Formats: sequence, structure tokens, C-alpha cells
Amino acid sequence: MITVSIVIPTYQRPKLLANCLKALLQQKFDKHQYEIIVVSDGPDEQTKAAISKWSLYDHPQIKYLPLSQKKGPAGARNYGWLNAKGSIIAFTDDDCLPDAHWLQQIVAHCDPEKEIAITGKVIVPISGRPTDHEQNTAHLQTADFITANCACTKKALIKAGGFDEEFEMAWREDSDLHFKFIHNNVPITRVESAVVVHPVRPSSWGVSIKDQKKTMYNALLYKKHPDLYNRLICQKTPVFYYCIIAAFIMMLAGWISHYPALATVGFAGWAGLTTWFIYKRLQHTSLAPSHVLEMIYTSIIIPFASVFWQWYGAIKYRVLFI
Repeated sequence: MITVSIVIPTYQRPKLLANCLKALLQQKFDKHQYEIIVVSDGPDEQTKAAISKWSLYDHPQIKYLPLSQKKGPAGARNYGWLNAKGSIIAFTDDDCLPDAHWLQQIVAHCDPEKEIAITGKVIVPISGRPTDHEQNTAHLQTADFITANCACTKKALIKAGGFDEEFEMAWREDSDLHFKFIHNNVPITRVESAVVVHPVRPSSWGVSIKDQKKTMYNALLYKKHPDLYNRLICQKTPVFYYCIIAAFIMMLAGWISHYPALATVGFAGWAGLTTWFIYKRLQHTSLAPSHVLEMIYTSIIIPFASVFWQWYGAIKYRVLFI
């Protein structure tokens, strides 16, 4: 009898997924009582080929469920838990490595007959002088509720309505579920003994600029749960970014209007604030030449990108969130 179903969303990351599956197959838990459900977020031949190598496993059974089109991790997780046999649903990500006792601790603290959720401990190994990307990933260790390591009963998911598929990227969809549990009086227990290691995966140079697009979903979360957002997250575009942009606009206005004094003041303000931003980002991070250049380049772009995507989200979701 299947007690717990593990749901893993993935897309074109077969090597990371393989490491995750190896960790899940080493669980100190009855192999007949859990199943692993891998959901690819859209057509994914790489993942399909990788999963075929595990097809001989009967216990635990490994299911591969591909979505016909990309919906994002929220949609993939919904498809997974709705097709799960277990009365307890455990969530992790394809780049995570659950501890061998992870399932054991989840089941010990999650009564399948109740509407209940748990959140476990996430460990992010980083170097002594991490990169900016490593440092940002390490923030997962202090998150209240993230899908890299959480579980709940199917009853709780049904009551909360599952994940909101309007969150089409890996950002804030877990916070939305967290807030829906709170609104629906589903108790959430923190279980420090349910451990998942979340290694920092390699990133492309300048990834922090691309990551700014995720901030549009802050507006959606705020629209749905304004009180909880202000109390538990309270992340809005820093006034500091607006000051940088204002100084830059002043510089352009002075240059266009042939008013040198205005252009000089604007340039001094923009250059000074941007230099301070670069300094703060490098203060406790890697000083390798490539990383320093990345911080200089991305620090120039980020204030503009962040404000753009936050305003984009505010307009798209029709909420005053600027």
C-alpha cells in the first residue's frame, strides 16, 4: 500500500534529476510504501530517456508524467499530486538531495487522516567566500515554506486548492500555497529532522539580471494575500533602486536639454549610488576577477530590470504594487 507519494517537477535537467532519484531510492523507508512521480514541465525527451533507465524499479515505483505543454512548476506539481496514490504528498526539486531519513521523518509527523502540512530543513552548502548566486541560493535555508522540502496530506491540498498555476515560474508559488494553508486553518509544523540538501547548481554569467523577471510574481502574491505578504515577506522594489533611476533620468535630461550642471549632478548621483550597490554586493562575496566584473555589469542593469518587472507585474495583475 502506498503511504506517501514524492512529486518532482523537472525540465531538461536529467543529470540533476538522476542524483535526486538516487537519493530517493536510498530512503530508510519501506520501498513498498512510497512512489516517486516525476513530472516534466512540457515535452522533454532528455528526461524521458533518463527515466527509462529506472523503469525496472517496482518498489518504489517511479512514474514519469509529461505535460503536453509548459505550465511551470506549479502546474507540474498539481499534475503530480492529482495522479498520486499516497495520502501524504512530499515535494522536492530535481536539484535537491533528500537525506536518507527524509521520508521516515515526514511520515512520522504527518497524520494522513488529518489536514496537515510540514516544512523541513534545507541545507545549502556554499564556499567561505561565495558568489552572489551562491549567496542568493543560501537564502533558501531561512525560508518559512518552500517546495524544495515540504509535505502535506492530500486532504490539505484539496482544501487549499493546490498550487495556483498562474505562477508560471519557480517563484512565489510555494508562498502562495503556504498562505492558502494559513487561510484554510491547515496547521504547518516545522520538522528540523526532515533534511534536504540543496546544492548550488551552476549558473550562467549575469544570471541575476534574468532572475529579476521573477519579481513580477510578487505583485500577484501581494494581490492575493496583501496582509500575509506584508507581514511575512514585505519585499518590494527598494527605494534605493528608484533613486538610481531618478539620478540617471536627471543625467539624461541635463544632457538632452544642454544643461551641463543638471547632467553633472545626475551623473554623480547615478555613479555614486551604483558604485555603492556594487560595493555592497561584493562586500562578503567572491573577489575573483570574473565575479567582480559580473557584479559591476549586473549592478548597473538590475535597478532598471527590477523596477520594470515589478511595474509589469503591477499592471498585469492590476494591483498597486510599486
